[in-house]
Amino acid sequence: MDEIRKMSALELGKQIRSGEIKVREAVEAYLDAAEEKDGKINAYITLCREDALQRAEEVQKTILEGGLQNSKLAGVPLAVKDNICTEGILTSAASHILSSFVPPYTATAAQKAKDAGTVMIGKVNMDEFAMGGSTETSYYGPTGNPWDPSRVPGGSSGGSAAAVAAGMAPCALGSDTGGSIRQPAAFTGLTGMKPTYGSVSRYGLLAYASSLDQIGPLAHDVKDCAAVLEMISGPDSHDSTSVIKAPFDFTDALADENDPGKSLKGLRIGIPKECFAEGLDPVIREDVLAAAALLEKEGASVSEFSLPVFDYAVPAYYIIACAEACSNLSRYDGIKYGFRTKNAEDIIETYYRSRSEGFGTEVKRRIMLGSFVLSSGYFDAYYKKALQVRGMIKRAFDSSFESYDMILSPVSPTVPYKIGEQISDPVAMYMADIYTVSVNLCGLPGIALPCGYTQEGLPVGMQLIGNSFSDHKLIAAASAYQVLTDYHQRRPAVFEKGGEAGLPDIKPAAGKGVTE
Repeated sequence: MDEIRKMSALELGKQIRSGEIKVREAVEAYLDAAEEKDGKINAYITLCREDALQRAEEVQKTILEGGLQNSKLAGVPLAVKDNICTEGILTSAASHILSSFVPPYTATAAQKAKDAGTVMIGKVNMDEFAMGGSTETSYYGPTGNPWDPSRVPGGSSGGSAAAVAAGMAPCALGSDTGGSIRQPAAFTGLTGMKPTYGSVSRYGLLAYASSLDQIGPLAHDVKDCAAVLEMISGPDSHDSTSVIKAPFDFTDALADENDPGKSLKGLRIGIPKECFAEGLDPVIREDVLAAAALLEKEGASVSEFSLPVFDYAVPAYYIIACAEACSNLSRYDGIKYGFRTKNAEDIIETYYRSRSEGFGTEVKRRIMLGSFVLSSGYFDAYYKKALQVRGMIKRAFDSSFESYDMILSPVSPTVPYKIGEQISDPVAMYMADIYTVSVNLCGLPGIALPCGYTQEGLPVGMQLIGNSFSDHKLIAAASAYQVLTDYHQRRPAVFEKGGEAGLPDIKPAAGKGVTE
């Protein structure tokens, strides 16, 4: 079983299709690992053993009958973030207010994954309604980083990242509103991609900020990410923002393993000097610049340039995101579905108490900020101005892509910090998104991948940002880098069987979701 977990998702899918490994064997390997290790990590909210094993038998039968032979990931287990709807299975967005919500439908991205023959083994932890950068705001308690469970795995897709990094899933779906795939990938030594806005349907994704949210993959390497992204991308009649026609053959863009430099020759890479200013951990600066030097050595043209709009990205992002969140979360009123207070005497008090008791501190903070910037007296001064700044940032990136094919930057200014270290300082946590939020404001693709480790053994990540619908270029460059390096092949001690011995349990703040 351990050998199965050491394979990439693509390798596992190939052996399943050839009959060397049965789907049930693959699914049981990851279910068993999750049951063994998750007390130390708290990555899963709901582990779907019964459903997953039944689904494994169905997929196996289809493969034996000659079906799914063109599906690269048929039979491969998959973890799904808990804000992506799954019919008949708890989808809570890690919030008390939805702690009893079982959707009557499945999100398009999850359905496409199912249609391709993957087997969802569970729903994973996250910051409540994706609001946070550390997976500490979850109603179900914090998730630990597999490299050091006393540290955060990043957020909001921290459960997705931790499950993959700890060997409890070969790949996972996350969502990225301002870096929520890329930052957890960087914190846990994984590869994570936020695709171009509209490439993947948002139908069935519990909305945080609709103009910013995007579903994407997390995996150990670029090849697996490309395969997952290829599987879930494409148009959707349920989502008016999904792209009707675009190239989605992402695995075709992977670099030649015998000649990785072929994907880098002539590539123009820009490095914004603002991303390496004061506030960046010196270890991260050194590792990211070393990665740039390697790409240049292999044929890419790398040069520094100025992109001062980075300084305006965080305030613009949080005004826009909180305004959209305020609107989107107004539907959770204690009446139609989800949590309803038992301590109300009339409908007004029901609204008030249900939302007060159902939402956590960070969600309330962002709803209040959103309400403030949308109020009549401040709309022009804050929200309208933020939209104007968003346009300015987009124009600045458009201009930079006239000179460069992609931009290289850090993902986070710090390495993973201790659980509880920043939770009481929201401004510090918001500023940690400085390198990632511009991608969402502009609808651009971005990919994060490991480029080093600290002396303490903590991962360091770098980020490649491309123009809209240049996802293929990012995949080509990132896969070439991974052919040349081995950072993505390293695993934390907890990945190995028995590697969790001696680690303290992470106690959830509330009862876990129903485990089947």
